[in-house]
Amino acid sequence: MAKNAQPVAKRCKALNVSPAAMGYNKKTTNRNPKGGMRRKQSEYGLQLAEKQKVKFVYGMLEKQFHSYYERAAKMSGKAGENLLVLCERRLDNVVFRLGFAQTRRQARQLVSHGHFTVNGKKVNIPSYQVKPGEEIAVRQSSKSSVLFSKLTGEDAVFVPVPEWLSLDRNELKGTVTRMPERADVDFPVEEHLIVEYYSK
Repeated sequence: MAKNAQPVAKRCKALNVSPAAMGYNKKTTNRNPKGGMRRKQSEYGLQLAEKQKVKFVYGMLEKQFHSYYERAAKMSGKAGENLLVLCERRLDNVVFRLGFAQTRRQARQLVSHGHFTVNGKKVNIPSYQVKPGEEIAVRQSSKSSVLFSKLTGEDAVFVPVPEWLSLDRNELKGTVTRMPERADVDFPVEEHLIVEYYSK
């Protein structure tokens, strides 16, 4: 499985992404403190940066992200919004959004290691596209692990769940109640710039 091993804090700063959107609440970096003093970006630079930002947040490499765009462009509606919805529907993102992992990067690893089921069947493909009505749950054999056992009980950390998902914290399972919408994306993004980038 291809992965992006770039330093999170440094990449967040370069792309102007809040580390909180990545699940890192305490990540900071002191490198290049004057990095914000840059020349005005060109139109192409703005488009490229926006594409890189979304790729980074969802943890995808160029080939896969481009295929998502091509799929989004063929769907009815706005290509940019379709692209973000496809990214939100990824199983690793859903695992993160349900609070079963602290970051999307960790969620991707947990899914790959087979810790989750979809409608009772093990799925180890992070890019799996969830659908309304599907139930995502921690496998029974994984619930006793330290990582998952601390997600239940009175000491469990509260994680806000988006409106298109419902969570049963005690059973460590969640349900996709509807398709995600553009408004459900939890970080600022100008998706029209991505469409302009790929439309050239």
